Amino acid sequence: MPDHHGQKGALAGIRVLDMSRILAGPTCAQNLGDLGADVLKIERPGSGDDTRRWGPPDLAHMAGGEGWSAYYLCANRNKRSVAIDIADPQGQKLVRELAARADILIENYKLGGLAKYGLDYPALSALNPRLIYCSITGFGQTGPLAARPGYDAMIQAMGGIMSITGPEGGEPVKVGVGIADVMCGMYAGMAVLAALHHREASGEGQYIDMSLYDSQIAWLINEGMNYLISGAAPKARGTAHPNIVPYQVFPGSDGYFMLAVGNDGQFARFCAVAGAPELAEDEAYRTNPARVRNRARLVPLVRALTASRTTTFWLRELEAAKVPCGPINDIAQVFAEAQTEARGMKVHMRHEEAEGGGADLIGNPIRMSRTPVSYRRFPPRIGEHTDEVLAEELGLGPARISELKRAGVVKDAKDETDD
Repeated sequence: MPDHHGQKGALAGIRVLDMSRILAGPTCAQNLGDLGADVLKIERPGSGDDTRRWGPPDLAHMAGGEGWSAYYLCANRNKRSVAIDIADPQGQKLVRELAARADILIENYKLGGLAKYGLDYPALSALNPRLIYCSITGFGQTGPLAARPGYDAMIQAMGGIMSITGPEGGEPVKVGVGIADVMCGMYAGMAVLAALHHREASGEGQYIDMSLYDSQIAWLINEGMNYLISGAAPKARGTAHPNIVPYQVFPGSDGYFMLAVGNDGQFARFCAVAGAPELAEDEAYRTNPARVRNRARLVPLVRALTASRTTTFWLRELEAAKVPCGPINDIAQVFAEAQTEARGMKVHMRHEEAEGGGADLIGNPIRMSRTPVSYRRFPPRIGEHTDEVLAEELGLGPARISELKRAGVVKDAKDETDD
């Protein structure tokens, strides 16, 4: 596993308070952690991030304490977990003290949810004007839907992506992963880094208002623009592309493969491999605009051609002819691919309390020549680093930490095991 312990990450020295749960905020914070930031995950004592219980599957804890759900593992490495009850005034004070020393705070509480605790942007920026405060909500801080909670599936539905996903004429289908959450987390990460750059020049922190709904609309990309230009709402087309033909899954005689013809030269080469060069000369199909207009006629012809030979034949011959194509891999096949291993997209991380000593995690796709990402910390248990952070960052002694524990303000992971 590449961990690059000897090199500092691009965000080394940056402190992040991750007060988010589920996926959008944690994904953003994990990426910042992979890039070298010190991420403190602030969690509710006893329950923590909701996704800790979103199993099975789960990775067990060897001592019989709470383990790790696979869902939680996907977005929480390179973090230190600090269990603090922010409903308690003493807990609020601890978070304010941590925020005073932080560079970035990420939260996904409902509209105004942190204001009642004195942990909103106006309160914390008064303590730390350099703080970059990123709020992630379903619909943003303004507008008629601002107070509504937002969940990935409902955002996919309301934001248009479900209307263009699934078989033509079929039931609307969500994307197989929480893509509205993930993309919002990606946009949030970009916004945070832009705010860091601005702060470098000005010394000013700022507030970032991120919405699942807004980011969902943003990544409609070409289909959103297809509507804005044509006035016609796009429909679901299965695996077909709205603007390029033939660009979809086609059958071989023994299965399916993806054909991704991106230009007229590739189409001519496909036709040559298929033994039908006349199709590329036909004015109805010679150019991509013509193929899009005549999709309903062309696609059945291509299907008939591809169904006559095996998928192995098509993948071998089309690759040789430099026509883009690929197998339909399931996820097990993805992680078995030599390319996946070569790119470090499966990494093994160790935790001495985890069954088997650790787990394989999905790698970070960012490749940087001078400040590579690193995998330093296994996704933490609830409050695994409470004592460490309170002592090292806030200078609290054992007696004071014990006092806070007795009052139920904070909790450490070992306290969970002892219970």
